[in-house]
Amino acid sequence: MDHSATTPVAAEVLEATLPYFGEKFGNASSLHNFGMEARSALEGSREKVADLLGAESNEIIFTSGGTESDNLALKGIAYRNRDRGKHIITSAIEHPAVLEVCRELEKQGFEVTYLSVDSEGFVDPAALESAIRKDTILISLMHANNEIGTIQPIEEVGRIAEDRDIFFHTDAVQTTGKIPVKTNDLKVDLLSISSHKLYGPKGVGVLYIRGGTKIESMMQGGGHEHNLRSGTENISGIVGLGRACELAQQIMSSEAERLMHLRDKLAKTVLESVNDSWINGSMKWRLPGNVNFGFRYVEGESLLLYLDSKGIAVSTGSACSSHKLEPSHVLMAIGLRPEECHGSLRITMGRSNTEEDMEFAAACIAESVERFRGISALGR
Repeated sequence: MDHSATTPVAAEVLEATLPYFGEKFGNASSLHNFGMEARSALEGSREKVADLLGAESNEIIFTSGGTESDNLALKGIAYRNRDRGKHIITSAIEHPAVLEVCRELEKQGFEVTYLSVDSEGFVDPAALESAIRKDTILISLMHANNEIGTIQPIEEVGRIAEDRDIFFHTDAVQTTGKIPVKTNDLKVDLLSISSHKLYGPKGVGVLYIRGGTKIESMMQGGGHEHNLRSGTENISGIVGLGRACELAQQIMSSEAERLMHLRDKLAKTVLESVNDSWINGSMKWRLPGNVNFGFRYVEGESLLLYLDSKGIAVSTGSACSSHKLEPSHVLMAIGLRPEECHGSLRITMGRSNTEEDMEFAAACIAESVERFRGISALGR
């Protein structure tokens, strides 16, 4: 129950990738039949990703994952447009793949505005518009938060960016394949995807770049991926991502409805059975399979380890930060105190989870909270 950290490779995806580890091993840059076969698979997968996003295939750039896509988007726009301006707007609850890039750009003379969020994790579009300056060149705002699941008003921000002629990037790693993500509806110029979040293989991702948007390349070499991402393409991974996008498109609507039912069932059961508990983030505008609990007088890490002993995998925050002891920057940004942040538990459901899983997890959570509160000085 930690599908926001990663997902298993779908059986259909694995089946599609296997030939490209063996008999179909060609380099897509080669001119012989082996190479042409690989090139055909590469471009076919590009079309499948584009179809999921409602984009053109020439707007799809393959990368190694969401982190590289975020880096390429932010640095690529910043370096290309530094003569036009050096101001960037983002939010305080972005993934480190955006926040750390912004901090690095600040060292290079760029200025970054980090917008605050409300108690449910929403950015106020009016506050964002007020933060725009004459030298603002880029807005980067994640589609949905990886920890609390809050879905941002991206369409509204997109209209603001379009009206003000500012490049707009969204990290859609957590939403692609789970809810509709159409680039024209969102009015984004750049959008990041990671394969392993939607039942594809690890080590492959996408940066969507709207036609006509020019960015600076971060890698030099053979000029692959429209001269923006040199290096021999990961054909097996790309084929897997393409197949994963096809599958997601087929089942997205029904699966989202099923996951919302499981999410709400788990949330209701836990809140009714555990005192001093709450939900972090919005319940109305939330990822279908995400629920983030807060529990007073108990450490989330203790709960995680106890649940793990019962065969239940969860998270106390984002997986990328799971080894850090500092309070979650996301939970702090929505107004929680450090001790409340440490009592958080993120549960993210996926295709294999059932109603029986929710019942078992809810019972184990209640049992673990009672157990650790009983031995905690804070809970006495």
